[in-house]
Amino acid sequence: MFFKTIVFLIVYFSADFSNGQRENKFFREDYTYIDEGKGFYKIHQHQQTWFAAKVVCAREGASLFFPENDAEAMAVVAFWERTAPSRERMLLGMSELLVTGDFVTIDGRPVTEVYNNWKPGEPNHLGGDEHCVNWHKGGVLNDCPCDYRDDFICKKSIHTLEWNYLCNMSNMDYTYNRDAGKCYKVHTTPVTWTEAKAICESELTQLAVINNKADAEYLASLIESTPTPRTADNYMRGIYHMGFHNTYGAGWFTVKDLSLTASPDMWWGNNIPKGDYQCGSMFFNGQLNNIDCATTSFFICEHEAQSNELL
Repeated sequence: MFFKTIVFLIVYFSADFSNGQRENKFFREDYTYIDEGKGFYKIHQHQQTWFAAKVVCAREGASLFFPENDAEAMAVVAFWERTAPSRERMLLGMSELLVTGDFVTIDGRPVTEVYNNWKPGEPNHLGGDEHCVNWHKGGVLNDCPCDYRDDFICKKSIHTLEWNYLCNMSNMDYTYNRDAGKCYKVHTTPVTWTEAKAICESELTQLAVINNKADAEYLASLIESTPTPRTADNYMRGIYHMGFHNTYGAGWFTVKDLSLTASPDMWWGNNIPKGDYQCGSMFFNGQLNNIDCATTSFFICEHEAQSNELL
């Protein structure tokens, strides 16, 4: 009976806390809540193509913004003018990629059902390749080429917000390790070391660092329990990018610029490498290794939990 009660409490509180930050209107520290849109917003001032902007937003757990109505549009324009007054245009989550002349939102709704305030004379399909949409200052829409690079806005709707209570973050894909006080996510899309580092940072985390054998054993078990998707990509199987490097040529440092504390017997061959390969990795069994930074492979991100445990 006692055991059943404990299980019930764990399930109950886990469900309750899964959306525990909705009431506090918090998603991520780099997003701002705007009540008119019932969501969280972030202006990206590093220009991307329309497709790349969608990827950036998705990595942050959000989506490429489009206005649902006039009230949201004007509230976001005001946010834009307060926070990025020098920026003239923003890419929006609207396109006519499926049917020319039929502009829809990224969730498939006709633009006419949401925000349809076009700049005079637009859309005009100039050059025959303007299949995406950007937003000019003042709130008017304009069609533009999808490979046109511009600033953009990401949005996270509050009704989609979930909370990973043990990891104290919105990303539900991270697994809590009580012994380390950290959370980890195994990424199974192969990328280079530099790209892996950037993806972890977009999730407000970092490439994982192994400090001792307990860390190595835990990550090896996490890898074993993570399904590996079938992919035609050419990548280094069985190796995972990790958060250390020797790009300075002065020894192995973590992504936080601290000296790596792993002992020599944790490295493959029981020796700390000094060769040409300057990026850090880990074999599936937990042994550390150096790797060419341009090699594509899976990777692991880590997050300092700073949570209140349920048990």
